[in-house]
Amino acid sequence: MLRVALFSCFLAVGACAATAAPSGPAPAQMAPAQMVPQGMSFQADCAGPAEANCMLEAAWQAASLLPADKQTRLKPAFAETTRGLKDEMLASKWQMRLGKTPVREPAPDFAREQAEGAIAAYGWEGFFQKARLGEAPLNMGRPEIMGAAIELAPNPMERLRLIDMMFSFAGVPKPGTIGQFSQDDFERASFSHVLAEQMMKDCKLDEFDRARDRTAAPESIRYELWRARITGGAGKLAPQIRQGDGSDDTTFVRHVLEGYGPILKRGYCAG
Repeated sequence: MLRVALFSCFLAVGACAATAAPSGPAPAQMAPAQMVPQGMSFQADCAGPAEANCMLEAAWQAASLLPADKQTRLKPAFAETTRGLKDEMLASKWQMRLGKTPVREPAPDFAREQAEGAIAAYGWEGFFQKARLGEAPLNMGRPEIMGAAIELAPNPMERLRLIDMMFSFAGVPKPGTIGQFSQDDFERASFSHVLAEQMMKDCKLDEFDRARDRTAAPESIRYELWRARITGGAGKLAPQIRQGDGSDDTTFVRHVLEGYGPILKRGYCAG
């Protein structure tokens, strides 16, 4: 059961940066943001047609505040975020900046595989029963497997039914765990995280806010950016991003990239 807690906690809160010192020569630091020439005003936010480049630069500036080894660890995350950009000039700019930084290959989608296998083996109703009771194969990584099954629902009504069940798990702790540090807290936070991401994709603001409020870190910049995909105006967050979070950990910048990535790839929600 410990594996369940660790698996869910990883997705709900975000992976912590490694702290071991790298071997070999010291890595080159990211170039800091350029000084603003005299007589020119500093762009406080990233509103306008150049938002994508401006927001990526803001994330780069936040990364430049970190120790050199942490900056190096972030380059693959920048490479992954900028890969496949629709703006060819912007993509070329970042490719030149990042050089031969390796891009991490997508890991096998464990949750999707488990969801497909369970639905094939037990049918949709059987999958629901397994999910409700937390039985194998949903005894490990249940929030993520149920989240993957949302797009496998046979019709919109069943899709909504599954989402409603997930919200019920996100909001109701098991008996005896209220106010205590428990495995159930990890799972409830993971359900909330998975739902927040799905509601961002579905462009449902009220449901997103409902899920976000129940996550382990509702104030995270990642959720701020996901919310901005629905409401518009992510560029207003640029000043906050440039300042970083005051720590020497890479998590903040990673969350910026994870938060703005869907806007780069999917665009803003209509309306």
